[in-house]
Amino acid sequence: MRKLMLVVAAVVLLLSGCSGGGDSHDGRITLRFQSLAWQDDSVQANKQLVKEWNEAHPDIRVEYVQGSWDSVHDQLLTSFEGGEAPDIIHDASDDLADFAYGGYLAELSGLLPDRLKRDIPERSWGTATFGDGVYGVPFLQEPRVLIANKKILDASGVRVPTVENPWSWTEFRQVSEELTARMGEGKYGVAWPLKEPVSATLNLGLSAGGQLFHRGADGKVTIRFSDADAVVPGTIRDQVNSDRSASGATLGMGGSDALPGFFGGKYAMVPLGFSYRQQIIQQAPEDFEWTVLPAPAGDTEGLAQGVSPQTLSIAEDSPYKQEAARFIDFLLQPPNMVRLAKGDWMLPTGTEALKDPSLHTAAYGWATGAALARELRPAPAQSVRGYPEWKDKVATPALQEYYSGAIDRAELEKRLVADGNLVLARYQR
Repeated sequence: MRKLMLVVAAVVLLLSGCSGGGDSHDGRITLRFQSLAWQDDSVQANKQLVKEWNEAHPDIRVEYVQGSWDSVHDQLLTSFEGGEAPDIIHDASDDLADFAYGGYLAELSGLLPDRLKRDIPERSWGTATFGDGVYGVPFLQEPRVLIANKKILDASGVRVPTVENPWSWTEFRQVSEELTARMGEGKYGVAWPLKEPVSATLNLGLSAGGQLFHRGADGKVTIRFSDADAVVPGTIRDQVNSDRSASGATLGMGGSDALPGFFGGKYAMVPLGFSYRQQIIQQAPEDFEWTVLPAPAGDTEGLAQGVSPQTLSIAEDSPYKQEAARFIDFLLQPPNMVRLAKGDWMLPTGTEALKDPSLHTAAYGWATGAALARELRPAPAQSVRGYPEWKDKVATPALQEYYSGAIDRAELEKRLVADGNLVLARYQR
């Protein structure tokens, strides 16, 4: 019996050493930082900042752990339930609701320095606020923009939009038709790569006043589909099925999959996240000329669009929350936030970082993106419990079928609303 107890004790000690941070044999604290950086520049920026922290803080060592956007939700859920979560967690704000309400993330209001609280605007803090608490620090964000073939655009003679004078959704549809007519057989004014259609649809829909999710006085969320919610999906569906100005073949593609056709002149414009500029620079032919245009503006909300910033959170089970908050503060000092933003080809949320002159140059569309930062709002589903399940099981297949022409608006509304509210109800009992 005594031998069995010793074995059990050894196993417990081994397991405890696998979870969160801990004290090493020399008395140093070790914090595990799980990063989702994946582009080469971004990975290098993150690893370099970890190195600089470790050199300046020999008593608090940070261990860099590489995560993946493709599997982060399930991986984090497993690690939380198994008591093995990293101390510092890189994620996106629209993935935090279930973890925040589930008690897996530390409430940060009392941990973060006033400097950081003041530097990030309230609208950005709103993306990581659930109930009465803040459970993530939003630090990187990206608007959706139109990446356009400059030669095709210039040759067409169409009006080129600016942040000050953007296209409306109606004008965007008309321009797409005109470009398609000028480009010739088998070519399209626009390509919508919508393998993951939900985020793009909801976030762009804010410009037309779409909201979809509505929170009642009792705090519960229900889904309603209005004419405002129909503007963006209706435009896309018409471009594909009625106007033939958008390629139906790209609907099942990711953004990267559409780039070869874009470089080859098959599509004049591709709506993409701002960070795709890096891939374009790396992959485009040397003589390829491109430009960054603002996404279309709605009649009611202008250029407003939803955004789910990248966030840094602290695990509730971490024994070193204060130390983890110090590391987050270091990572998000304005010069460091600029380094992270440029590494990911995104925009910083911090007011001081966003003033950096390198983010306001005309080159590669930086100035256009920086000007759009003030138009970014919390994504419509930001604080909705059950959103990941609704997105995967209800909204994604419904939107895919709608965009392909397989179902009409009435069926789309029925599935998004009726089926969607059944999903949300299970999370709000």
